Amino acid sequence: MSPRRNRRAGVEDLWWKTVKVDNKETKVESKLHGTGKRWRARYVDDESSEHTKRFDRKVDAQNWLNNIVTSQVTGNYIDPARGQITFRSFYAEWASRQVWVHNTRREMDRIDRTVPFGNVAMSDLRASHFETWVKKMQEQPLAPTTIKSRMMNVRAILKAAIRDKALASDPSQGVKLPRTRRAEAAMVIPTSGQVGSLVAAAEEHFELFIALCAFAGVRSGEASALQVGDFDFLRREIQVQRQAQRIRSGVVEIRPPKYGSERVVSAPKELIDMAAEHIRLHVPGDDPQRWMFPGLNDNPMETNMVGTRWRKAKSAAGISSLKMHSLRHYFASGLIAAGCDVVTVQRALGHSSASVTLNTYSHLWPKAEDRTRKAAGDLLGEALGSAAYSLRTEGLV
Repeated sequence: MSPRRNRRAGVEDLWWKTVKVDNKETKVESKLHGTGKRWRARYVDDESSEHTKRFDRKVDAQNWLNNIVTSQVTGNYIDPARGQITFRSFYAEWASRQVWVHNTRREMDRIDRTVPFGNVAMSDLRASHFETWVKKMQEQPLAPTTIKSRMMNVRAILKAAIRDKALASDPSQGVKLPRTRRAEAAMVIPTSGQVGSLVAAAEEHFELFIALCAFAGVRSGEASALQVGDFDFLRREIQVQRQAQRIRSGVVEIRPPKYGSERVVSAPKELIDMAAEHIRLHVPGDDPQRWMFPGLNDNPMETNMVGTRWRKAKSAAGISSLKMHSLRHYFASGLIAAGCDVVTVQRALGHSSASVTLNTYSHLWPKAEDRTRKAAGDLLGEALGSAAYSLRTEGLV
């Protein structure tokens, strides 16, 4: 490993040099005297690479150097060469080092192909580039949530450029995005009657899939990737330890659940009994690793196959507005209504933190006013239901 160079900086005169004549220092003309710009500023960056720039006036060279040194000290330094790399070129270089799953890489590559500022140098990016892009997406039109998601992906690239000294600050900060609906307003929670109708209307081998989403809170991809061995029929538990993601028709990627949310779900007896009957009828055998919901080419059912069966079940049940993810909201709302605390709901759903659970479902928890009313109502019912009160009011009826 080569030693790091001293981060020296200074301005030198290229036209004159100092030499010793009779042990006395004196200035004489250099070989460059009268050629090109006279003053050269130089500095060494964090990677021990030297940078120089020539100026006609010493004051200009010193001011330029002062700005560079200040940016190094404050952490805002930009490598001149890195700053000239285009957004698309930087992305290609950065993306090659990332350990993304297939769907993440696909979404990030989509950004690379569609942004209108792909050929703009990183140091030339301005807020106007992002404002124009957001406006264009809104006019397509794309949903506000989609626009927000794509902007978050772009900001991940910009943050990487800042870390890599190709950008001083995020030029997209402060760019306004279309308003998204509040979580509680956008969330659709099916009724128990609707869930029951969906289970009853589903194709026989798909009934359990809907039931697992509604009564165990598993995500669609997690349900697809369940194996027979994930069910503990004695303890009435379901292990959620993988998910299935569609790559293309007949090709499925099996990977850990979202946010590493491996968990054990405590299941009701009725759901465990449904699973046992599903295995007997649809996936008999001895291999504990066989898929509960087989698809193509020895893979589990992938997104398109699940979607087709879900739409058929909705049509048969006469329900059109629900998404499959609404069943997960139904499960969460049931836990909250039963008095489960935040951590219990978080673990059951496999959220990365309790704050995620609160951000998503805080509006479902009873507020202080609700608890006060309930407590007062219980007291009132207890008092008015007493024998003494009944005798006192008997003659008023």
